[in-house]
Amino acid sequence: MAHNKGSSLSNSRGREIYVGSEIRDSISLLDVLYSNAFEEEDIDYAVAKKTEVDFYRGAPPQWLNFCWAERATSADKTTPFIKRDGYTELIQNIKKKLKGDLTSTMNLLHQPGSGGTTLAKQVLWDMRKTLRCAVLTGPTSDITAIAKQVIYLFTAGSQGHQNTVLLMLEDERILENLQDAIIKEIAERNITTHMPVVIILNCVHKAVIKQEDHNNSRHVILRTELSEAERQQFEEKQIEFSRSYSNEHKQFHGFNIMRENFSEDYVQKTCALSGDVRKHRRPKNSQLLAFLSLVNAYVPGSHLLQSQCQAFLGPPDPIYGGPSFEQRMKPFTHLIVTFPARQGQDKHVRMAHPLIAEQCVKVLATAGVTRSDTARNFLTEFCREEVQQFLVQDMLTKREMGEERKDTFSRLIQDIEGEESKSNVVSVLQLASEIFKQNPFIPQNLARFHYIETRAYFKAEKWAKIAKDRDPKSSFVADTLGQVYKNQLKSRVYDPSLSAQEILQLSKKAFEAFRDEERAAENEQGADMQDDGMTKVSRIFNNRGLFGYLQVANIVFDSLVSLDNNWKKVLTMEISADSFFISIGQKKLFKYKPLISSLRDEVERKCEFFDGYLTYSKPSIEKDEPHYFQTDVKNCYHKYVGTCTPIHSESGIGVPLQKLKEEMAIAFPGLLSCLDKGYDKTHLRRITILWEEIKEEWEKKKDGGGENKAAQNFILANIILSKVEAASPVLTPLPILRGILERHLLANFGNQTPEFYFLVLLLFWPEEYKKMGFNVDLNKCVLEMQESYKNTYKKHLRSRYLRPLIFLGKGEGLSRLVHRSKIEKLLARENPMAGPDTIDQKWSSGEVWREPIVQDLLLPVIGVVRQHRVFACVDGKEIEVCADQRRKVWKSEDVCFYLGFTIRGPVAYGIQYPSHHGYVLYSGPVRSCTTCANVMESTNWVQVEPVAITKEAPMFSTSPPGRYECRVSGLRWVCKTYVSLQYQFSSWEPHRAMVKSLGYKQGGPLLDVTVISGELEEVQLPHFACFGDYPSFKEKVRVLHVEDSGVSVEQVDEVTRFHVKIVHPSFSPKGVLVRSGCPVKAHCDLLLYQAKTAFLTLHAYLVPCDSSVEQAMKKKEQSYGYRSIRKPQPVKSLRMKDWFSLTSSSPSAEVKPPKMKLRYDNTTPNFFEVFIEDADVDFGMKLISDVEGEIVWDHTIRKADYRHKTTQNSQNLHFVDLHRTDIIQRVCQVKPILDKILANRVITDEGYSTVMAKRTTQDQMRALYMGPLKASGIRAKNIFYEILKELEPLLIKDLKGE
Repeated sequence: MAHNKGSSLSNSRGREIYVGSEIRDSISLLDVLYSNAFEEEDIDYAVAKKTEVDFYRGAPPQWLNFCWAERATSADKTTPFIKRDGYTELIQNIKKKLKGDLTSTMNLLHQPGSGGTTLAKQVLWDMRKTLRCAVLTGPTSDITAIAKQVIYLFTAGSQGHQNTVLLMLEDERILENLQDAIIKEIAERNITTHMPVVIILNCVHKAVIKQEDHNNSRHVILRTELSEAERQQFEEKQIEFSRSYSNEHKQFHGFNIMRENFSEDYVQKTCALSGDVRKHRRPKNSQLLAFLSLVNAYVPGSHLLQSQCQAFLGPPDPIYGGPSFEQRMKPFTHLIVTFPARQGQDKHVRMAHPLIAEQCVKVLATAGVTRSDTARNFLTEFCREEVQQFLVQDMLTKREMGEERKDTFSRLIQDIEGEESKSNVVSVLQLASEIFKQNPFIPQNLARFHYIETRAYFKAEKWAKIAKDRDPKSSFVADTLGQVYKNQLKSRVYDPSLSAQEILQLSKKAFEAFRDEERAAENEQGADMQDDGMTKVSRIFNNRGLFGYLQVANIVFDSLVSLDNNWKKVLTMEISADSFFISIGQKKLFKYKPLISSLRDEVERKCEFFDGYLTYSKPSIEKDEPHYFQTDVKNCYHKYVGTCTPIHSESGIGVPLQKLKEEMAIAFPGLLSCLDKGYDKTHLRRITILWEEIKEEWEKKKDGGGENKAAQNFILANIILSKVEAASPVLTPLPILRGILERHLLANFGNQTPEFYFLVLLLFWPEEYKKMGFNVDLNKCVLEMQESYKNTYKKHLRSRYLRPLIFLGKGEGLSRLVHRSKIEKLLARENPMAGPDTIDQKWSSGEVWREPIVQDLLLPVIGVVRQHRVFACVDGKEIEVCADQRRKVWKSEDVCFYLGFTIRGPVAYGIQYPSHHGYVLYSGPVRSCTTCANVMESTNWVQVEPVAITKEAPMFSTSPPGRYECRVSGLRWVCKTYVSLQYQFSSWEPHRAMVKSLGYKQGGPLLDVTVISGELEEVQLPHFACFGDYPSFKEKVRVLHVEDSGVSVEQVDEVTRFHVKIVHPSFSPKGVLVRSGCPVKAHCDLLLYQAKTAFLTLHAYLVPCDSSVEQAMKKKEQSYGYRSIRKPQPVKSLRMKDWFSLTSSSPSAEVKPPKMKLRYDNTTPNFFEVFIEDADVDFGMKLISDVEGEIVWDHTIRKADYRHKTTQNSQNLHFVDLHRTDIIQRVCQVKPILDKILANRVITDEGYSTVMAKRTTQDQMRALYMGPLKASGIRAKNIFYEILKELEPLLIKDLKGE
């Protein structure tokens, strides 16, 4: 495209950057739509008109079509390019994705011929100035190369010029792998961005669109049906065409079919073939029409190359003066379209519309040219080159495999069988197999057809072996031979003449075939696991060999037992095969003894594999295993293993082990799934006791391996039992369970199983306020677990979604471990009408983490994202964890999440970036009190600053649906819609006498709340009472309700550690009351204020933790010129009315009064005055309880705390420099501030990105100070100050002492 500056790409600021040929050459797999496409270019009128005609005849859209439609070049062009109804929805969804994840996907499901590709390209054209738009057009075999080019397109230009890529994709088979590859590339290149990298618009051909597709919010649907509004647009365009194209528009079949609302009559009329379509001695153009019709009808979106078509038609070639391709195709020319591929490539040829292709196939079949005739003719006359192999393979073998439809064969094969005969299917597949002699999939499909449809098992065996010979390393090809033998055996199960020998003979072949498949699957590797060029690569592990073996074992068991019930004892090894064969006089069966003797052990081994496979993983986060899968495995296990003890078992351990096998609790995964099976406490007690017996037996034997495994299962049995019976007498105390693990850890930290490290993480994950006697390096444990997983399970579970098995909940000890089944039961109870699919949808969409019942159950964990890696911040350490959805991890910031444990290690679920929108996620109590650590506290609150302050209502908040806590007042509220509310502190003084007469005392601030708009589901009022030593505290707590008519006392719905909850509240001044005489203590604070005097003077207020008191004292002290010195609160609660002394380590300190009584006064509390004349060093201060003689507060007052220079230099500093430390530490809304600074041109795009790339808000503010503010001088600081006054009003007022 001609342009004096070259091609340009948009950046995130809506500007353009020009790119050179080196960038264009580096993205050859993508058809990039540059933002200045066709601008200032002289478009050839004839070329544009030809492109327009081709498009409306049925050719796919070119970028020129959209450009030409925008240019009003004549009076005849009066109507715009038609936008189908899905256009607006697509645009809106893309804009939503721009505020979302690192990578995201949106599906455009479109029925063939409905205009889906056109709609997608239209969206790309209209968004080219906003995003970097591209279509994936290159080969899809190298996913890594595609990912690299997508990232290259995103990063083109400097750091400040990045922009999100909108990528159109038409091959859904590569979607998941492509997303993974893009995220991997982002992480490896450590790309820092504040925007999504790529939004994939996935265009999916879908013949049948069901209601489930409409219910999925990620889908935009396009059907072969027009709305009234769309019909009107087509009619207006038709009028325009009749003026500008005379009679030519009658052959605009692509347009006309849609205008006629995909009318069958129009298609039939159009396809009334006038040419020679007889079966024998047909002209070449008639044959070629049949080929194109067949290909386009059964492989949507496919084409043939024009050069190949001309070669088929034969001489004379147009190059040497012969007629054109279009002329040679008469009278069928109007039914086909030719169109250019990418520049320099051969033209493509296809039918004008899929409906025309399908109708032509029917017309030809009626004339005697059947589908199988055309297929055979296409194979022999056209497919002489390997280039057609994949087209033929799709046509003959590709099945519809959607959720609602799983066809047995391809549509062409099914139609040939339905409209013609089974023999014609066989002849087509056999011919294709002979032509493409290296292709294993066509003979594999022929084998499948024989064993499923014709029941010709010997022919099926022959073709299955041919397929296997063509690709001997493929386990998926090998599976067919096993299926042939299995189905042959099944077909004879009900034959009364079938003998035991025949059953064993047939089953032996099936068992051997499935064992071969299993070996092939074990030798296959994932793409990321390949270590040489000879290894077979498979994205998933093929479990069909293992599963097929169990299916055959099920058939064998049922068949043999139906002949003689004693076979049950033989197959379960309760009696020997030798004695049984002799007793029935069947010596011929001795040759099958090795097979029979190995069956039970083989079944047990394979069932143990599936036990872990199905417990630890599932196909994907959205998809579960088919129901029959688990049923068949379970039935086979019960038949062979779960009924009796084999004769060769060890005497001491054999009996309890067999009992556990009967309970299906013999292995770690089986124990984990006991709760899913609904086992009650009786079952679980018995299982726990049995594992204790086995553990003790192994300890006597001093067998390290057996003892270790038994110990792990014993510990897990205790954990599972604790979920249904927390105080069970059978439970082993937690310290003893930890001691068992400690012993094994000390003996061998490395080379343990993933299950061992799983238990270590569960039992040794730090608890708040609790120290463990044995310290475990959890980071090392996580690394060892991941390595162990890699060696043990990665090969088998690759590409599968690892299930969260246990979550970290609130509470302590074993009670804080939450089994996944608990969450699912709560969700089912909360939504009794919802089925399993609805619950699964909540998990896959992430909605589960927004459920209040889940938020109340699980413990939010504070963490940090750094270089696309997630760390949990626990007990002063950072522990690396995996992200459940890596696309959500891209900004290096503080985060909050729920912690779950898979068999690979700890995983962060429901990751949130709390600092978005100026909110801070509050994960737990800021206050630290050892006295009430056992009392429940509701968590996961978004902290908000009041957004406006007026004299009438000092505090005002507006919030969308969610759970919020005001940082100033401590008030919490829950809303399901937007609400606006105002609230302020009120005085207790007018009500003090009444409260006392009712037998209560104040327990927190009195808050006057008014809802301006919206509705609150609940409010939570703050209190300072500590209930750690008083278990039945709820009965002693009430709320004072102040009305015009007087006061009343109300009950509360719930009391938590620092709040009381009221559901569906009415509003008036409210405050927490505690029954007089109730022996509760108070959470307290020591508020320190320093006078601005020559000598150090401190005021120390000992008060209950009441935000109204804190605000009153702050206002009072600042009015006298005092400033606050922040120190932590006492770590335990204090008794009201006790006396306390304050002491200082400074020898010259004077403290008055020497003692003070702790009392509640929310207006004029007393204080200690500390005076030190010569203060020039750090000194200590202690608060001591006179009653108990205990130090309850002990902190150092450092020189830096109280030495603040007030020299002339500091007075000349700008406000933002003078308060630099406070601003860096306390500003929350960094992004909105930066947006306004950028708008005022204080910072460049590149500077903006540099600041936003910093990990924390503090680092971002430091970068702002060190860079743009420092460089831009006083003007920049003035602008910054005004922005702070607007966005951080409370902070500025506080710093100014207002």
